[in-house]
Amino acid sequence: MNQIAKGSVTGVLAACILVPATASATNGYAPYGWGTKSKAMAGVATALPQDTLVTATNPAGMAFVGNSLDLGVSFFNPTPRGYEANDDYGTQMVPAVDANTGAQFNASVPTGQYITPGKYDSDRDWFLIPSFGYNRDLDERSTIGIALYGAGGMNTTYRDTPVWEHFAPAPNQQVVGGQPVFATNPPVPIDQGGRLVIDNGAPIPVTTPIPGGVNGNPDGYLTATTPTGVNLEQLFVEIPYTYKLGDGKQSVGIAPVFAVQSFEAKGLEPFRAASVSPDNVTNNGKDWSYGVGLHLGWYGQINDQLALGLSYRTETWMTKLSDYKGLFADGGDFNIPAMLNFGVAYKARPNVTVAFDYQHIFYGEISALANSNDKDLSPCFTESPKPAYCLGGKDGLGFGWDSMDVFKLGVKYDHNEKLSFMAGASYNSEFSSGRQALFNILAPATIRWHLTLGASYQYSKSDAFNVSFAYMPKETLNGTSPSITQSQTGNIYMEQKEIEISWSHHF
Repeated sequence: MNQIAKGSVTGVLAACILVPATASATNGYAPYGWGTKSKAMAGVATALPQDTLVTATNPAGMAFVGNSLDLGVSFFNPTPRGYEANDDYGTQMVPAVDANTGAQFNASVPTGQYITPGKYDSDRDWFLIPSFGYNRDLDERSTIGIALYGAGGMNTTYRDTPVWEHFAPAPNQQVVGGQPVFATNPPVPIDQGGRLVIDNGAPIPVTTPIPGGVNGNPDGYLTATTPTGVNLEQLFVEIPYTYKLGDGKQSVGIAPVFAVQSFEAKGLEPFRAASVSPDNVTNNGKDWSYGVGLHLGWYGQINDQLALGLSYRTETWMTKLSDYKGLFADGGDFNIPAMLNFGVAYKARPNVTVAFDYQHIFYGEISALANSNDKDLSPCFTESPKPAYCLGGKDGLGFGWDSMDVFKLGVKYDHNEKLSFMAGASYNSEFSSGRQALFNILAPATIRWHLTLGASYQYSKSDAFNVSFAYMPKETLNGTSPSITQSQTGNIYMEQKEIEISWSHHF
C-alpha cells in the first residue's frame, strides 16, 4: 500500500463559497438596470425617471412619473457561460503494475486535486423575468407606489461530469495522515519496492481497515455527484413614498424594501469535509431567506436642461439560509449588499437627452463574498472544533470580492411625439482576480461591458409599448486557483443577451 495523492480535499473548500446573482445578474450579481426604457439606455435612471421601475434605482423619481402602471417581461440568455480546465495539473511518475496482466511500467499520477480537463458549458439557456410597478399621486406634492422586480441571482447547471469528482477519496477509502491510500504490489510503500496497482488506468483504493487509517469517505458521503451547480433567485418589493420640495422641481423619496431569496446547491459533496456543519452544505433542496432594508433618494431639476439624482439603498438584512449554514460564512448569513447611485441627465436639444449614472455596489461589506480564501485550510480537516474560518464558520471562507464601480451612459432621441429611440453602454470595474479563475466555476460573473438599444411607442394618450435589447460581450477570466488546484490553469467565461418588452399605462 502507498500514499500517493498529495494534499487533501483542502482545495475544494474555497470553491464552495458560491456567489449568487438572479439569472438577470450582470454586474457581479446585480442587474444592470430596471425598467425597459432605463435598460435601453444601459440602466441610467437616477436623474431620468421614465417609468415606475425607477424606484429600483432612485425612489425619488416616482414623484415625476404620475399615475401610472408598468408591466414588463425580460427574456434573458446568459449563454454561453461555463469554464475550461487545462491539463497542466501536477503529476508524478511512480512504479506501477497492471492488475490484470502483471505488466510493470511507470505510471503518471496526479499529485493533488484537479478539475477534469475540458470545456464545459452550463445548461439552461433562457430565463423569464417579470417586473411590475404602480404609482399614485396622493396630492400635488406626494405619491405612493409599489414595485416588484428581480434584484440578483445566478444559475449554473453542469451535467456532463461532476465538477469536483477528483476532490475526495474513493468511497470508504482508507486515509493515513490526510493522504488517501492505494494498493501496492508487493504490499509495501513504493519507496520500499512496492508498485502501485493500476486497474483500467486508475489506481486501486484501499478500502479495508489498516493500522493508523481512517475511512476517508464513508459510503461515498464526500463523493461529488451530478448535476453540479447552484441556483439563487432574489425578488424585491419596494413601497416608495415621495414628497416634492419647494417649487415642485425637487423631490425626496423613501421606500421600505422587502426581499425574498431562494438558494439551492447540488454536487458539492467534497465541501462537506471542511465544514463546521457537513450536513448543511449541498443537496438540501431549495432554502428560503427573507429580509428588509431601506431605500432613500433625491431628485432635482436644476433648470430646463439639467437634472441630478442621488440614492442609497441600505444593506438588506436577510434571515439565514439555515439549510446551507455549512456553506456560507456565519452559519448561512447572506445579506444583500448596499448600493449607491449618482446621476446626471442633460437635455442637449429639445428632443435629445444624454444621461450618466455612477453606481457603487458594496460587495466588500458582505462576509460571504468578501472574506479571504487565501488561508491554510488543512486545520479545517484535522482539528476539532474547526477554526472559525472553515466553511460555515463565524469568519468562513469567502470569494475575496471587492466592491464594484459601474459607469453608465445613455442617450434618448425623441423622433416625434409618439416614437423615441434609446441607446447606451456601461462598464464595471473588475472585482476578482485571475488567481480565482477556477474558483468561480459555479458563478462565472465575468461580464464587464453592456451595449443596449431600445424604443418606445406611444400607442395612445394612455398607453405605450417599450422594447429594449442588451448585448453583453463574452468576457473570459484566465488564471489559476492555487489553494484549489495548485498549478492547474483554466478560465471561466460568460456572454449574455436580453430582450425586454413592457406596457406602460397612465391613468
